[in-house]
Amino acid sequence: MNKKNIVLIGMPGAGKSTLGVLLAKVLGMSFVDTDLILQEKEQRLLQEILDQDGVEGFLKIEEEVLLGLQVRNCVIATGGSAVYSQAAMQSLQNNGIVVYIKVSLSELEKRLQNMASRGVVMANGESLKDLYDKRTKLYEHYADCSVDCTNLTVEKAVTRIIASLYNVDK
Repeated sequence: MNKKNIVLIGMPGAGKSTLGVLLAKVLGMSFVDTDLILQEKEQRLLQEILDQDGVEGFLKIEEEVLLGLQVRNCVIATGGSAVYSQAAMQSLQNNGIVVYIKVSLSELEKRLQNMASRGVVMANGESLKDLYDKRTKLYEHYADCSVDCTNLTVEKAVTRIIASLYNVDK
């Protein structure tokens, strides 16, 4: 595990930010949440960006943030929609190990009670299941490894992520 960064991808509500903070602490790395960088850059909440700029506008801003990341030895929690940008994902892959934080749809449904205000990139009329089905393929495509964190405590999930990192030959 000699790569510069660890990049967490996965659905909204999968726990990327929560797990990322603890993972960084355990591994002695920095931590960055790209959703927070995006909000800071725009001086707006994710949901406001979506409401005002639409999905395409949001994705363009997100791609700029991801491509502009200049970090080393860092755990990066990405927004769930990061996988929509091939250029951004290639950049993240070139600079780190990409870990798909996998959580079952039923677990996500329990966790995501605030979909309307959370800033989730989805088309009008699209359900969480539609989003899950569409994005799962992308997460699997870009991931160097996948870690199923369904029904795990944060500590157990972090332990499982660390174990999987040592099995990645990159």
